Amino acid sequence: MTTAPAQHEQTRVEKDSMGEMTVPADVLYGASTQRAVLNFPVSGTPVPESIIRAYALLKTACANANCSLGKLSETKRDRIVAACDLINDGLIDHGGIERHFPIDIFQTGSGTSTNMNTNEVVANLVCLANGVPIGSSKDSEYLATDAAIHPNDHVNMGQSSNDTFPTAMHIAAAIGIKERLLPAVRALAESLEQKAEEWDDVVKIGRTHLQDATPIRLGQEFSGYASQMRHAEDRLLRCLSTLAELAIGGTAVGTGINTHPEFSGLVAKELTTRCGIEFREADNHFEAQHAKDGYVEVSGMLKTIAVSLSKIANDIRWLGSGPRCGIGELKLPAVQPGSSIMPGKVNPVICEAVVMASCQVIGNDAAVAAGGMGGVGSLLDLNVAMPMMAANVLGSIQLLTGSCSILDEKLINGLEPDRKRCEELIEGSLAMCTSLVPVIGYDASAKLAYAAYEQGKTVRELALEQGELDAERLNELLDPGSMTHPSA
Repeated sequence: MTTAPAQHEQTRVEKDSMGEMTVPADVLYGASTQRAVLNFPVSGTPVPESIIRAYALLKTACANANCSLGKLSETKRDRIVAACDLINDGLIDHGGIERHFPIDIFQTGSGTSTNMNTNEVVANLVCLANGVPIGSSKDSEYLATDAAIHPNDHVNMGQSSNDTFPTAMHIAAAIGIKERLLPAVRALAESLEQKAEEWDDVVKIGRTHLQDATPIRLGQEFSGYASQMRHAEDRLLRCLSTLAELAIGGTAVGTGINTHPEFSGLVAKELTTRCGIEFREADNHFEAQHAKDGYVEVSGMLKTIAVSLSKIANDIRWLGSGPRCGIGELKLPAVQPGSSIMPGKVNPVICEAVVMASCQVIGNDAAVAAGGMGGVGSLLDLNVAMPMMAANVLGSIQLLTGSCSILDEKLINGLEPDRKRCEELIEGSLAMCTSLVPVIGYDASAKLAYAAYEQGKTVRELALEQGELDAERLNELLDPGSMTHPSA
């Protein structure tokens, strides 16, 4: 965990509205950030980098908007934009983002500390660009120059933590979905559709309640999985529409105090150009800041996708169980040894990883829902659980992206059916008698099934012995392929 500067570490003194603070000499943040570092040694996990990068995009858009509105000079605008570009590039020449954005996820619930952290880092990057020491951003002599940037007056112009953090969390989640999760879901859907087409001729026994049911084609089962992923794609597109609504412009409580009425629209327009997502000003700034229902909705969609993935992964591990003493209708690719004691054992590890990730996404959603609840996170005129909610949604996006990718690349692509096993299990199934019901009736068919079970015979064998139907008619009725589609 990050705490006070170590005794042997070189330090400098910075000031904020509460007075002086000692900070490490090389960091780009200032006094306000250091206070947060000392106040919140909770998890040791900083706010996700994607939030910081979203903040850099947002501060860039805000600087451009303020310049367009005549509020900020072009020189100051250019300095802020250049600093934000460095942040978005990962602060590679300065030791990386985490060094300069160390504040814990579990901080002030509005994300004020992270907003101030961003303001300070941008201002100090400008100091470096202008050839003055870090921390000069509040010196009166320096501020008299047009190149000087103040963290509050300039970087945070027309903004509040209360509208920038909810905006940044929307931007970060939207980018994560658009650039990573959506492509992974689409790729998995395409692979499943390909398998559904390839295996449409593989007839196998169906199972309901984990008991034998009427035949089904393997391609039909996989078409269902593919459809789940296409529905996931649709859900993610709806998520993008929800996340595209931005709180920026509401400032402290949604009234827009200290900002220009055109500011929010200009910011949304620039973010749209930069990100390729149709961002827009919130229809109601009070809803956008006082509640986080949209984020709860998005988390619920992500949970639904996790449930879909768990179904697909679990079905495949069931169908691949064995290989000799289980169902064994699918042959799972061997990706690693399965046991330290049993030679030759191969386990459905990809399925297990995906199911565990799905469990975590469900847990993340529970935390997000709690964070959005009245009396917990949503209190009167502001939600105060935003950093936690953002971290969980972004974590879910990452888990689902990784799960889709490994399911596609390490399981589906190498999956094969055991055609012989499928044929054997169908022939031995008592549910084959279902197709006899229209001819001999339900009761007679049930009696035949019970008798076949008791005598250890197939339905076909016993029906031939009883002679109620001739072999030709029986073969026609007990053709597994004919049972996999509607009949008159």
